[in-house]
Amino acid sequence: MQFLAAVGRIFIAFLSHAGRLAVFTAIAVSHCFRPPFYPRLILRQMIDIGYYSLPVVGLTAIFTGMVLVLQSHSGFARFSAEGAVAFVVVLSITRELAPVLAGLMVAGRIGAAMAAEIGTMRVTEQIDALVTLSTNPYKYLIAPRLIAGLLMLPCLVLVGDIIGVFGGYVVATFKLGFNPAGYLRSTWQALEVMDVVSGLVKAGVFGFIISLMGCYNGYHSRGGAQGVGAATTAAVVSSSILILVFNYVITELFFAQ
Repeated sequence: MQFLAAVGRIFIAFLSHAGRLAVFTAIAVSHCFRPPFYPRLILRQMIDIGYYSLPVVGLTAIFTGMVLVLQSHSGFARFSAEGAVAFVVVLSITRELAPVLAGLMVAGRIGAAMAAEIGTMRVTEQIDALVTLSTNPYKYLIAPRLIAGLLMLPCLVLVGDIIGVFGGYVVATFKLGFNPAGYLRSTWQALEVMDVVSGLVKAGVFGFIISLMGCYNGYHSRGGAQGVGAATTAAVVSSSILILVFNYVITELFFAQ
């Protein structure tokens, strides 16, 4: 009976957290479409999420493209199929690697920052002060971050697609001896609009997840500095897990036969 009671407590706690997250999501999304809006706050969050994340996303994308070319070439060389390297690289980057890796990098950088900032405001009672001043914390703190995350991560992934393919091109032509024009032609022939669109859709969903989990865990943090640290960790872990889960779901929707 003790084992069943423990399982029941875990299951009830899971349902409680899921319900609280669903209610939080519904309220936050509703405030994204209702005035008043704060364009200056939205622009600030777009700069924080988009512009300041460009270096880490760019470095991740270019080295991923380089490594992918080396690994693909060493594998296809066993079957004398080196010509398929460009095909594999561009599809892998646009469909999977750029959105997933960019999402994980941004989750570690932005999700943690959101949770720490809002969590600090919660434990120092700054959110209560906003309510006292007749300012809705969902509209002032949560909605701008959700909008910015939804808009900026596809932009980051699009830049990551370009940089990743360029990194593969550099290694393929200067190290492996591929013909530059032939490699570009193979890349262009292999690329389809749906490959890029699926990656951008994933990026939009991932951006929303990162912002939502960062805001949710920060907003419900308790217990001073220790609670803020726990909320930051929970934001990064939950964002990373949900990114991988929804990556499969979206891939199934786009490419399942």
